[in-house]
Amino acid sequence: MSELTEGQKAPEFEAKDQNGNTVKLSDFAEKKLILYFYPKDDTPGCTAESCNLRDNYEALLEKGFAVLGVSADGEKSHQKFITKYQLPFPLISDVDKVVANAYGTWGEKKFMGRKYMGMNRYTFVIDETGAIQKIFSKVETGNHTQQILAALG
Repeated sequence: MSELTEGQKAPEFEAKDQNGNTVKLSDFAEKKLILYFYPKDDTPGCTAESCNLRDNYEALLEKGFAVLGVSADGEKSHQKFITKYQLPFPLISDVDKVVANAYGTWGEKKFMGRKYMGMNRYTFVIDETGAIQKIFSKVETGNHTQQILAALG
């Protein structure tokens, strides 16, 4: 897959959320979508990012955004994460990495000198026409909403 760029059409996807419901990109037609990919439920950076989006969720809704998180965790893990932190938006359970591969977020990572495959932290802002408006590869986990809103002017 070639790397996604701002301005191009976002890849369509169909996946299951934390409750086993089918979620598709086309469900968000005519809405702005914050599609964020994160490595793992209930880890410090992922919790900070998700809670920042939660804390600013009403402001995001007022600006016409929907929010959707994606990780390779299973539905039960997502349910616990949502309950523990009272997240108001759905989380995609991408255990087969279909959505991550479509968006180029599954890849090599390094930690303490060790290389392994995992989910890289990215956020894609998709506009009402289904085009990628902005890509964040350096996510400020504790300040992500402000980072998004500042970049979009």
